[in-house]
Amino acid sequence: MDDLMSNNGGARSGADEPTSFALQPPNPPNPPAPVPGNPYATPTQVVPPQSVAAVQDPGAGRLIAGRYRLIAKLGHGGMGTVWRAKDETVDREVAVKEPRVPEHLPERERANAFERMRREARAAARLDHPAVVDVHDVAVVGGQPWIVMELVRGRSLGDALQEGTLSAREAARIGLEVLGALEAAHAAGILHRDVKPDNVLLGRYERVVLTDFGIAQIEGETNLTDTGGFVGSPEYIAPERVLGQRPGPASDLWSLGVVLYAATEGVSPFRRNNTAATLQSVLNATPAPPASAQGPLAEAITGLLHKDPARRPDAARVRALLEAAANPPADRSTQVVQVMGGQGGEGRRLRLGRKGWTGLGAAVVAAAVTAYLVLANPFAGPLPEGWKIRQEKELAASLAVPGAYQRTVPDRESDQGHQVTYTDWSGSIWISLTLDKKAEDTGRAIAGSAAAEMYDDDRAFKDSGSYRLDMPEGPKTDPKDTTYRGGKAAENTVTYDTDDSEDLRPRELRIFYYKTSGGDMYELTVSYPGKGDFTDRGREVADTAIANLDIDGT
Repeated sequence: MDDLMSNNGGARSGADEPTSFALQPPNPPNPPAPVPGNPYATPTQVVPPQSVAAVQDPGAGRLIAGRYRLIAKLGHGGMGTVWRAKDETVDREVAVKEPRVPEHLPERERANAFERMRREARAAARLDHPAVVDVHDVAVVGGQPWIVMELVRGRSLGDALQEGTLSAREAARIGLEVLGALEAAHAAGILHRDVKPDNVLLGRYERVVLTDFGIAQIEGETNLTDTGGFVGSPEYIAPERVLGQRPGPASDLWSLGVVLYAATEGVSPFRRNNTAATLQSVLNATPAPPASAQGPLAEAITGLLHKDPARRPDAARVRALLEAAANPPADRSTQVVQVMGGQGGEGRRLRLGRKGWTGLGAAVVAAAVTAYLVLANPFAGPLPEGWKIRQEKELAASLAVPGAYQRTVPDRESDQGHQVTYTDWSGSIWISLTLDKKAEDTGRAIAGSAAAEMYDDDRAFKDSGSYRLDMPEGPKTDPKDTTYRGGKAAENTVTYDTDDSEDLRPRELRIFYYKTSGGDMYELTVSYPGKGDFTDRGREVADTAIANLDIDGT
């Protein structure tokens, strides 16, 4: 494990080697010696308060690529310096990352460092998300890439945590933004691999930005890790990466869990005196349960820190927990119940504290809530935490979906009829509701019943090699009759191997059919991977969506 237990390009770690690489302020009074540790650690752009007096930085005033005028250093790391600069072409301030590679590094490592900066620019430029810093340009000067980015005014989460911990609500809010950036990256085939407080910027107007994609792994590109070493900050690296296993989105989510733990508890759960001890704790240590973080946030943190990536909650579940933590229900110390009676039919108000609800008040409220649920939707199943009811007026129906799913509808010119689709950020799970109206069925394509519609679709699945979903011939199906609101309905489960060149994972479909008394045909389809971590989650989504489908007038 000697070579593995190093983030210093293969060099052995000293007993007192730091395991967190904090951003250094520009122009310290007594410049410190170079910080040992990850030689590929890149600086975070942090704009200091205007009140901080700045000595003229050597190099300030230089013009890069004929348009970017360097103003002042914002920070520096092992492989680069970030400058505040002026884009004189469009008259705006930007952040410019200057590559700074030590001369003593072998030529191969110098070339790798420059390639990492190019990849950082490519990775960030591929992402369109408010929590990912915008890359404007890559200026090549003397064969070295200078990355030109938007200037985020604020400070890093790492700096904020030097002053104290965050509240559960604030940590959850920041976590949601970082999670959104990771979901966008993962959907684009990019793993960040260095999620830590120093790489989270807290900008103005409550903006949160995930930066430094310098060691990101882009799907399909070769690995740049040097022989005998790895890149990343040890206390935030997932166990599977320490073991040399292939990382996935769950590895970035682990790092987010460590960030949330440190943000609320005030201590990094795996930090030790040296790199080797830190990595051993990542592999073997079980952190103390969160104390400051309670409820959904504690559940999210505990789940994300499972050593086995397969046991960690997926992004959709994490989002639901963080949303619940960021927006807790209001704490109502008293409630007013109006009891009808008295002279003139006027109500008498009783003010009840929390304890009072255990008596008559609780019974009255429980009965009222139960009556409301029965009258509003007597067939609906209980919604899991984080789910929402979406009203679809054009389809005359309400659909239950996870709150973070993204809504899309087909173009009006398409021949897909009346349809709406909700998709998980990762694209792995989607829910689609389609309505074929009898009034528009001039060709009499709507089957006579839900069971007949299911039979027609089942036959099409088996007979066609390209039925709607690019599936090869012969998928397995499991059609069955069922009921909906006391009427006849039908369901089918279809499993198949796709021939989609962009995603070869096997898929599974749950399809629910219902024909109204007026002759309109509804089809609710839930699609998800047929194998892997998302399969159980997809089946849960299908069960909940079907159980809570609410068609107007039924």
